Amino acid sequence: MPEFQVILADLGWPLAIALAWLLGEFIHRWTQLPRISVYGIVGFLLSQAFPEALASGASSTVTTLANFAFGLILFEFGYRINLRWLGINPWILVTGLVESAATFGVVYLIATLSGMPSLTSLLLASLAMSTSPAGVLRVINEQNSSGQVTERLLHLVAINCVLAVFVFKVVVGFWVFETSGSLTQAVSHSLIELLISAAMGAILGFLVPAVLRRLGALAQDGTIAFALGVVLLVAGSSAFEVSPVLATLTFGLAARHSRVAFSRTERNFGGIGELLTVLLFVFAVSTLEWSRVVEGAGLGMVLLLARFLVKTASVTVFAKVGGISWRKGMLTGVALAPMSVFVTLLLEQTRYMGIVLVDELAALAAMTLVLEVLGPIFTQRALIWAAETTKKEI
Repeated sequence: MPEFQVILADLGWPLAIALAWLLGEFIHRWTQLPRISVYGIVGFLLSQAFPEALASGASSTVTTLANFAFGLILFEFGYRINLRWLGINPWILVTGLVESAATFGVVYLIATLSGMPSLTSLLLASLAMSTSPAGVLRVINEQNSSGQVTERLLHLVAINCVLAVFVFKVVVGFWVFETSGSLTQAVSHSLIELLISAAMGAILGFLVPAVLRRLGALAQDGTIAFALGVVLLVAGSSAFEVSPVLATLTFGLAARHSRVAFSRTERNFGGIGELLTVLLFVFAVSTLEWSRVVEGAGLGMVLLLARFLVKTASVTVFAKVGGISWRKGMLTGVALAPMSVFVTLLLEQTRYMGIVLVDELAALAAMTLVLEVLGPIFTQRALIWAAETTKKEI
């Protein structure tokens, strides 16, 4: 008979996903808390109790599936973005730029004053700029939310993501080229990488709808074709060492502007998409270690509070000129809380370059754990208080 540890190692991830899904359903029905918050709690507790059973490396099957799951969510997220709206109301773009820059500046200042090295502070600040599209979109879909706050939230998250990826790539690029000390080389390398990522997504975004129209099977086969497109983009991004985040986001944007109807039955890419989502949110916290969380708890909580206040205040300041009330502006800022999944996968992708940054950012471990659980709750409450959901306040 096989040993218990061998069996546990083989069944670790399937059992963790099954338990997270089951508890997510029960707790959501009892408390109305977001399912993904429950997935995060279960994933962290199981990873601490059975670290070997939930081990995952940069090239493991679980990491690959998590990247595919994130790619599917990013595609759907990109599909929800209307670039024409940014042209009609440029204050949304201004709000996103100012809010991201302010978050970067404040987090960098606090991290530097705490004694953290300058380069590590830059990495932490670039990641703090981001808002997780996975967390936000899952809550929006779960709540069936729509309205001014929801639409502004989606567009601000997209701006956050693009800026965070660019700045993060520049800082990592400077880290790689530190021997030459060339900031210009780091910026140009990162910019070329992002342009290639966007081009890959844009090409596929126009090619897939064109093929579906040619086949006359847009309605029947759209979900499978777009899912396969995401799989190709994630795999191709890994092979060419470019950004899968920007590639899949651009894929969704291009598909939307090719006037492809993405029906309600395709939300979350059906049952397989739901399953991969559970894996994604369990995976996001399985990479954390309790010792790192404790080590960075003090600074992490300070940075979390600063990030929350800066994002909320920045969006509120531009609310009136952007066409909404102060209250809805504040609620939009509050809803920008999620960060964890985006940060986790961005850090995992740097492992392909041989750079392990998690050990350098103990404060980030604490921030990731807290926002994995509380971030979706903040988003949910903000959407409910804005009266944009079908769920009644509890």
